[in-house]
Amino acid sequence: MKIGIFARTFHRPTLEGVLGAVRQHGLACVQFNLAGAGFESLPATLNDGMCAKIRDTFSRYEVKMAAVSGTFNAIHPDAKVRAEGSRRCRRLIRCCRALGTSVVSLCTGTRDLKDPWRFHADNSRPEAWRDLVQTLEQLLPQAEEQDVILGIEPETSNVVDSSVKARQLLDEMKSRHLKIVMDAANLFGAENIRQMAAVLDEAFELLGQDIVMAHAKDVACHGAVEHKAAGQGCLDYLRYLELLKQCGFTGPLLLHNLAEADVDGCVAFLKRYVEPEQQDRKVFSNANVRS
Repeated sequence: MKIGIFARTFHRPTLEGVLGAVRQHGLACVQFNLAGAGFESLPATLNDGMCAKIRDTFSRYEVKMAAVSGTFNAIHPDAKVRAEGSRRCRRLIRCCRALGTSVVSLCTGTRDLKDPWRFHADNSRPEAWRDLVQTLEQLLPQAEEQDVILGIEPETSNVVDSSVKARQLLDEMKSRHLKIVMDAANLFGAENIRQMAAVLDEAFELLGQDIVMAHAKDVACHGAVEHKAAGQGCLDYLRYLELLKQCGFTGPLLLHNLAEADVDGCVAFLKRYVEPEQQDRKVFSNANVRS
């Protein structure tokens, strides 16, 4: 596994500034959002010249673009909003390899009108699943044509809110271009946080062979479920990363949901599990690695 980070962790006015900050923290792999290059996340226009400029800047700074964000609300209640998001995402997929990557990360969406990561009771209705399938049916032909992977992740607030539903979606779509972004923290809500080992084991049993990318953040276990920087919650990272290794995952492990001030501490935390041969062999608790 190669430790990386969401490029949007670093707020800089230029792409050069963002990638320079990535390198300053000893990292060379990112999940990218086009906002980091001064565009909309899903721009209305994107051409070869724009892509080449971004790709060349990544090359100069020797940073790998593990994936680019194609996030939009795939089950937005307004069909026109969904259609526009799909249209823009298809354009990004067409340009994906010109940017220097072959993975587009997606959000399966929610019926919430404003926030694509906010839970809505209608997410569980058959109509929401139907809209997700129809959205993917629009995106996957473009991904197959360009030989690009679309990565979706189970998130408790979205229509695909569990590893079981993620497996159901993969089986229904039957495309080798649809894969899983594994973020263990997103598997937990108040109702299952006390069954952490069982939830993790089930997720990897169902999805382990389809993981294209992994995220690294944490989850608080007391009171309301809250996402935190890696090492600042109670996620069983020893089990999480061991399960990634057991399923043969060797891709990017990307820090997420952290402030810039947390980066060095979170990188050190992950290295204690990802690069144990360079560390003391004892098991470190999360409390020991807060930055």
